[in-house]
Amino acid sequence: MKNDIHDLGLVLDSKVKLIVIESWDEPRVLETLTSLAIKKGLGLHTWAVTEGIQRLGFGGDSLGDQPTLEPEAALTLVKHDPQANLYVFCDLHPFLVDNPRLVRLLKEIAMAEGSHKPTLVLVSHALKLPAEVQRYAARFSLALPSEDELLAIVREEAARWSERNRGARVRTDNRTLQQVVKNLRGMSHGEARLLARNLIVDDGAITQEDLPELNKTKFQLLDFDGVLSFESETARFAEVGGLANLKRWLGERQSSFLDGNGVDAPRGMLLVGVQGAGKSLAAKAVSGLWGLPLLRLDFGSLYNKFFGETERNLREALRLAEQMAPCVLWMDEIEKGLASGEHDGGVSQRVLGTLLTWMAERKAPVFVVATANAIERLPPELVRKGRFDEVFFVDLPNAAIREDIWRIHLKRRDLEPTAFDLAQLAAASAGFSGAEIEQAVVSAVYTAQARQQAVDQALLLATLQGSVPLSVLMAEQLAALRAWAQGRTVSAD
Repeated sequence: MKNDIHDLGLVLDSKVKLIVIESWDEPRVLETLTSLAIKKGLGLHTWAVTEGIQRLGFGGDSLGDQPTLEPEAALTLVKHDPQANLYVFCDLHPFLVDNPRLVRLLKEIAMAEGSHKPTLVLVSHALKLPAEVQRYAARFSLALPSEDELLAIVREEAARWSERNRGARVRTDNRTLQQVVKNLRGMSHGEARLLARNLIVDDGAITQEDLPELNKTKFQLLDFDGVLSFESETARFAEVGGLANLKRWLGERQSSFLDGNGVDAPRGMLLVGVQGAGKSLAAKAVSGLWGLPLLRLDFGSLYNKFFGETERNLREALRLAEQMAPCVLWMDEIEKGLASGEHDGGVSQRVLGTLLTWMAERKAPVFVVATANAIERLPPELVRKGRFDEVFFVDLPNAAIREDIWRIHLKRRDLEPTAFDLAQLAAASAGFSGAEIEQAVVSAVYTAQARQQAVDQALLLATLQGSVPLSVLMAEQLAALRAWAQGRTVSAD
């Protein structure tokens, strides 16, 4: 808070008469302004539609009995105040719509000159000033808590829980505590305190099992559903067959991303390959491996018929990803949103420009995992080296990997893998993707239930024989994709 008081004091010293503070943490804003008013010896008054103007118990002259519930009356009083008082108006924004008198009053207050004139501070979660007023206003943002402050907040909440529970200690470990602190970044002081309290209150413990719920609640607080979605089910790499080279590459960079200082930190990867070969599962597994929240960017919901809205949606989504940092940002089937189009009025080009600028300039620890099926549709400036740390090609699984995939999906459905000849199943499923093998298992389970029999080797083989894999249906396209990837990408296996 000390830096906020100092920085906001500099804004006041600049003689700006209208200040806008957007924040969800209204109590902290008021606390900061109160400390500043005391420091500078200013009279401080607050306004809300439920109470009108209220004078705090220090400095300034009495307002008498003037009715100030209505915003026009309150702003008129501020305009005519001959003292350099500080007025804080909370949630004035709904009244500014289609109300020219209020807009004019704001403008007159903002244009007033002289050190004896009052200063008006507008506080709201979001506030867009009318165009004729915004050039006279200064915007100020409270600093978000540092990691040291977040750690102190968690410890304070742990101490409070301990006091309420006869001195019992909150159970946790240092690794989990550090992860919690990192995942609280981007939250205000009040939000971080609420999340920390929720972690502890149920069982007096902070464990790894609490992290997914913490990340989900954080995403909900940031309140930007639609373009971005929070993926709560993140796979473990043990559930991903093959991809040995990709797993090794990620393992080597995990500590650099989680503990690095931002210098040469890993930035992301592009996964290209056959549909169903495991690209999306690998993207989820990065989140699970690194213990980070996973956000999915839906390019389909980005596009809006109004000019400029699509780019704004993307900027808002990327801003939210930075607030969720450290996190993994999954851009699934990226070619569908960035493929160059001749009939979209240049929207795809503007979206591409916005994304490329963010990828080059971002400082927040956001690890991008992009997946693509049709690499030829991607613009060359996106796939060149430097945009991503590496471009991996995910091919159809070989025989050994297919055995692993059969083992994973049989076990997931409570079928004992040792009861099956996995080598025979792997040989019979040559040309099948991991997703197609999974569907073969699912189909066999349905058939067995309908026939009231157990799933056996013969049933799985029969299911495979009745299915035509994508590698046969689209053999020419797959051959072309492999030819393109040769020498341009790194094998994920």
